[in-house]
Amino acid sequence: MKKLSLLSLLTLTILTVSACGNTRGERALSGAGVGAAGGALVGAATGGSIAGGALLGGAAGAAVGGLTNKDQVNLDN
Repeated sequence: MKKLSLLSLLTLTILTVSACGNTRGERALSGAGVGAAGGALVGAATGGSIAGGALLGGAAGAAVGGLTNKDQVNLDN
């Protein structure tokens, strides 16, 4: 349970700073951070591998951030 609380705090911190990014590279980097945190949380919550979840989530987040532009996905309303 302590590990899950730590991961939740880490996720909240990452989500707070990850909504920025104007260039494709910035969006890929912030997407990777959000994806890695989300993947780690899912891995911890389901009893799976935290590192594996973070790796898969980070790759997916980087792909989404890198393949979209600011007009397609804009969280800075």
